Amino acid sequence: MPDQKKNSLPRLFKEYLILSIGILIYTSGWTIFLTPNNLVGGGVSGIGAIIQYATGVKMGYTYFAINAILLIVAFFILGSSFGAKTIYGIILASFLLNFLQVIIPQTVIQDFALSNGKLMSSLIGGAMAGVGIGMSISQGGSTGGTDIIALIVSKYRNVSPGRMILLMDVIIIASSVLVPSFTADGAAIPFVAKVITAVYGMIIVSVDSYVIDLYLAGSKQSVQLFILSRHFSEIADMIAQDFRRGVTVLNGKGWYTKQETEVLMVILPKTDLNVLLRRVKQIDSEVFLSISSVSGVYGKGFDTIKKH
Repeated sequence: MPDQKKNSLPRLFKEYLILSIGILIYTSGWTIFLTPNNLVGGGVSGIGAIIQYATGVKMGYTYFAINAILLIVAFFILGSSFGAKTIYGIILASFLLNFLQVIIPQTVIQDFALSNGKLMSSLIGGAMAGVGIGMSISQGGSTGGTDIIALIVSKYRNVSPGRMILLMDVIIIASSVLVPSFTADGAAIPFVAKVITAVYGMIIVSVDSYVIDLYLAGSKQSVQLFILSRHFSEIADMIAQDFRRGVTVLNGKGWYTKQETEVLMVILPKTDLNVLLRRVKQIDSEVFLSISSVSGVYGKGFDTIKKH
């Protein structure tokens, strides 16, 4: 038990660190590129932006209030572990959505966003939001909002989170045309301009959803290794204890040497590959192994097959 706790603490710290970086990227995309251009995205952030443009209330407050309701649903359906990370994510995102609007210099916004136009800001802001959400989901958390609903649906159906978020975001963006909007100077935005803004919003959520799926597909890539070594038992113990991955020992025979041999078969995330290779090399400098990429790995420690 003490060893398990010792191993879990660094892993937990890593998860929350990646989650925090993802939320920072997500909120920075909104604060630097989207909000200054009066652009509307999807999700709860999009609703918060619509309310901010109409009333002047900063989107962080709306973001927190709506997510508090969705969080209760997440507790019952997705479990307390997900809820703990989501509470952290919602609080941090709510704070940063307001705080970054205060501390980021106007010159930075002017140079990076306003000077480059709404189209470029839509592409960059949407990509940053997608990366942020993808990083959060990959660590078992969420930035809140529609990605909570997407994760609930993906738990029971083989539907990608990005596609679910896209469908919900289209409805939110379309509704922005009907709500009065004002610039930071208090000038009313004409109806035609709001229609054009909605078109930019569709670009934002399209980029957003694509980047989410692209990031999650990359983070879930796995590799399969066949390892031949005289020190196979020591290598197998190292993989099982340090990497907490299953190892299958296959009986083989070298046709050239006509000698019996043991072959280790291991499947693990691609992110762990380089560390594993260094550890195997330390045990046996003459090890022989092959590596191949695999997809659709289901079972304990990987994805689960949905019933529907």
